[in-house]
Amino acid sequence: MKNCYSFISILLMALMLFFTSCEKQENPEDMQMVAVPVTMSVADFRASVSIQEPKTIEQSGKIYAYGNYLFINDVSKGVHIIDNSDSRAPEKLNFLKIPQNTDISVKDDMLFANSGMDLVVFDISDLNNIKQVERIEEVFQNFQPPAPEGTAYVDTQNVDFNAEIITGYVMEKRKIERAVTDGWMLESTAFNADVAAVAGGTGTGGSMARFNIKDDYLYVAGINKMNVFDISELDNPKEVFNEYVGWQIETIFNQGDYMYLGSATGMFIYSIENREKPTYVSEISHVMGCDPVVVDGDTAYVTIRGGNACGQNFSQLEVIDVSDKENPQLLKTYEMDSPYGLGFKDNWLFVCDGDSGLKIYDKTESPELTLTDHFQDINTYDVIPLEDKLLMIGGNTLHQYTYKNNQINLLSSFNLN
Repeated sequence: MKNCYSFISILLMALMLFFTSCEKQENPEDMQMVAVPVTMSVADFRASVSIQEPKTIEQSGKIYAYGNYLFINDVSKGVHIIDNSDSRAPEKLNFLKIPQNTDISVKDDMLFANSGMDLVVFDISDLNNIKQVERIEEVFQNFQPPAPEGTAYVDTQNVDFNAEIITGYVMEKRKIERAVTDGWMLESTAFNADVAAVAGGTGTGGSMARFNIKDDYLYVAGINKMNVFDISELDNPKEVFNEYVGWQIETIFNQGDYMYLGSATGMFIYSIENREKPTYVSEISHVMGCDPVVVDGDTAYVTIRGGNACGQNFSQLEVIDVSDKENPQLLKTYEMDSPYGLGFKDNWLFVCDGDSGLKIYDKTESPELTLTDHFQDINTYDVIPLEDKLLMIGGNTLHQYTYKNNQINLLSSFNLN
């Protein structure tokens, strides 16, 4: 009998050791990268706007031109202000720290910028003495900065969204057994010297922009809503429209009485004949992908970038007939590598194809496009074709090109680091 009890005891101990060891063994495939938010109070967030000395850029984003000055977004950090009076030798002036900023627009020396969920207005008539003149709170969908690439899950269970805002992330490797409501499985929910007085008028943004000024109105494309502000009193904008316009909206472009919204699934056309109340006209779908759009006359050009959070892995340039605003038609598709922004001037179409460089097409016979030049070995993000030069931003570098003699030639490259 004692031998039997001893045998049973040994068997039970072996089973316990077996199950204990099994519990300790983690399947590497179950381990995921989790982004844990770093937060600050909303009050501190709103008080952190400041004018700083010129500094190196961390991650170049969108670009905006106004008079002889360029405003280059440092993603989620603020705006670097560049004196471009001499395009061969641009000069950094200062840095406007605007937390959670991605976009700006300027009219008559007033700069409008998003800062998380707020719209902030600055008087930039004297770039040595920039002043914040207004802040309209809680008008945008709460901007959350994109989590680092490779993130499977964002753990927001300890974030008080009523009193805190996310400013960054700490990465941890964890086992995720099931979906949790206090967090989200990733995709980003984001909204990426002596100085003379600045000239008046309205500036020019690139194709990746979410801000667009038309007459006395500022149009802002959110993730799925459009905000419209009456800016006839520049230092006292009033929100007049805030409605759902589509899913995963990414960019906005104006031509005439229409706004063209680029989204992850297609292009939306809205009439703004009534400036205060955009109305839906039509849409055209495309494969899932990140999508800016520009429109020249009756033709729209759309780049679609696949991969990462943008959707499938196919990337392309689409040419769309928009002569009938109620019935846009796809005319032709061109394969791309990893396209971002695009722009046009005269018969040129400029396409930023990511690490594959800047591609220049002759669109005289559009929708038939002819590749006429290709600046390779540079990272490209967005372009602004001005009257006398082409601005291109990418890889923390500002490139400028001339149009002389019907040719595109590099004028200067300015490293922002």
